[in-house]
Amino acid sequence: MNLIVETVKTGPFQENTFIGWNSNSDGAFLVDPGDDAHLIIDVIERNSITPKAIINTHAHLDHIGAVQHLKEKYKIPFYLHTNEKMILEMYEASCKMFGIVSNPRPEVDIWFKNEGELIIDKFRFNTLNTPGHTPGGTCLQIQNHIFVGDTIFRGSVGRTDLPGGDSTLLESSLIHLLNSMDHDFTIHSGHGPDTTLSYELSKNPFLIPLKNKLN
Repeated sequence: MNLIVETVKTGPFQENTFIGWNSNSDGAFLVDPGDDAHLIIDVIERNSITPKAIINTHAHLDHIGAVQHLKEKYKIPFYLHTNEKMILEMYEASCKMFGIVSNPRPEVDIWFKNEGELIIDKFRFNTLNTPGHTPGGTCLQIQNHIFVGDTIFRGSVGRTDLPGGDSTLLESSLIHLLNSMDHDFTIHSGHGPDTTLSYELSKNPFLIPLKNKLN
């Protein structure tokens, strides 16, 4: 089974929403549907796929704005790490701080906590706890793809100056990610282009100093 991943840039922060499905099946999953639900729905309808669940890497305002609309439209569950409860509850205040009109705050159906295997319909994810950008930041690996949210970007890493951020924790999480995942898997970040851990270890100024801390 080959996993197909399509990226939809959404909202004023140009956040990456991801839609994934297997080439031999019409079932799909949504990762971090941040805004512009109509753009996400266009991809779903164009490819004749059926969303089975929404799973988020974290709950910042630019990653959850379209969740509730899509949950209700497709009658599907929303998965989120339990340590993101604080971030989720700050949604309306965060929107106000950035001058953005808030959408309905999404209701979480399934909270997860322990890293490991997470099976959603026919999709088998490996979850990795990567706090630092937010308290419950999570990387989601499926086949040769890793959805990392705002943990790492091409040439940079997630900011830690917002409520719940912790730069020491983020460094530990980056080391955990590098020690746990294949460095040639495709990294899908919450903003910007795809990358790989191999590329980031050679080019990313935040990761190059971590080389001597790897197993």
